Formats: sequence, structure tokens, C-alpha cells
Amino acid sequence: MTTATLTVPIIAAPARAARVRALPTLAARRLALSVRSPRAIAVPLMAPVLFALVVAPALADGVSSPAQRPLYMTFFCVATCGLLIPLNCMFFGLGVLVDKQHGAMRELLVAPIRRASIVFGNLAAAAIVTALQLVVLLLASVFRGAHYVVSDRLFWFVAGAFLLIAVTYGIAEVLVTRLTSPEEYSGVIPVVAIVPFFFAGSLYPITSLPTWLADIAKMLPLTHALALFRYGLTAHGAQALHNIWGMSNATEMAALSLGVLALYATLTTAGAVRLFTKSGTS
Repeated sequence: MTTATLTVPIIAAPARAARVRALPTLAARRLALSVRSPRAIAVPLMAPVLFALVVAPALADGVSSPAQRPLYMTFFCVATCGLLIPLNCMFFGLGVLVDKQHGAMRELLVAPIRRASIVFGNLAAAAIVTALQLVVLLLASVFRGAHYVVSDRLFWFVAGAFLLIAVTYGIAEVLVTRLTSPEEYSGVIPVVAIVPFFFAGSLYPITSLPTWLADIAKMLPLTHALALFRYGLTAHGAQALHNIWGMSNATEMAALSLGVLALYATLTTAGAVRLFTKSGTS
């Protein structure tokens, strides 16, 4: 008697491969929705150009002497990085909310991909556009007289910027799953993206704040991000880290602030993935 053997094809590997390929596809989709025309590309770049070429020089002329003008320009433009990142990420979230209600988000949920891939794809797209804004801001500010120190400490700026993007976009995705309308979401944007800017050591050291408010500022992710920005791009940026930690070793303080940002990024991103996976587009 001959025994017939039935071979069952394995389909798990192709499914896993599809999931791996989903992330760049989803990121490209979100980018296409956000920057679908030359005007849509130019508009996000207008804010950093305006800050670098108009706002920062005007403030520098008004509050500093000619000798201190480049120093203040640098100080203010680094602070502006801490405003552009949250604003851009929050507005990206607004686009996701509109897509959730009126776009093709529902169709994505039946595709052979993990729902978490949608969140990470949106995060990747937000990171790309935000990085472009930061590059334009820094280059334009150099044209107007700002001076940055480019060294191995640039790592702290890049890492801090990426983690702040992850933190803020994680918050944006959480709000997308919790809020029901673009109008309601728009009302939250100033609270998340603008209010912390005035307490995080952006325009003045946190030591200038009342003690209780300075203690609160030290818990804000933006405070740690700005300290890393100053340490990574300026010659005397370690002072911002010292205002937070009160230590003498700048590298250790930078590592601690990076760890705080990494913790916030992990919590907000995990929360966003969990909520999106549970709620979908409901």
C-alpha cells in the first residue's frame, strides 16, 4: 500500500514579509497625503524660515547688543526647535484624525498588516517632515548670523529631536483615538504644543522660575529636549543640563536627560499603539 503525503503550504512567512514591507508603504502614504503638492511642501517650511530670517533677528536687535546678537540668534533658534517639533507632530495628528473619519483608514484595518504598523508609519512620516523643518531652520539661521558648534556632540541634538518627535506624536495619536472631532482636537493643540514652551527653558533658564514651577519644568520632556539641543549645538550648552540635574559631568547629565526622553517616548508610543489597536477607527 502506498501512503500519500499531503503537503500544506506555509503562508506565515509571506504574511510576516508583508508586515515588514508595510511600514515604508504606510509612511509613504502618510507623506503623500500630507505633502501632495508643491504648496503643501512649501507651507510647512514657511514657519522655520520666518522664525530664522525675521523673528529671531528682530528679537536679537531689540534685546541684545551688536556683539551679543549672534549669541542670542543661536539661543533663540535652538529654542524654536522645541516649538516646531510639537506643533508639527500635533498637526500631523490632526491629519490622521481627518483620515480616520473621512479617508481610507477603515480599509487599512482589513489589510494583512499589524495595526501598530499604521502608527509607526505615521510616526515615520511625521519625523521626516519635522526633520526637514529643523534643517531649514538651522541653515536659514546660519545665513542670518547664528553660530552652531558641529562636533561629536551633534548626536545629542539628533537623538533628543527624534525622541521628542516620538513623545509628541505619541500624544497626538492618543488624542486621535480619544477625541471625536477636528475642532475638539484643535483646541488641545496649544495646551500640548505651545504652553510647555514657556516653562521649559526655551526663552529663559528654568532657574528664573519660582522653585515649585522649576520643579515642574524639570519633569517636562521638552525641558530635557531643549537642554540636549543646546548641549549638542552650542559651546556653552551644558549649563541647561546643569540647571536640571545640578551635576558637573555634562555627558552624564546628557545621558540622564536622554533616558528621560526615551522613557516618555516609550510610554506615549506604547499607549498610542495600544489604544489604536483596541479602538481601530471606532
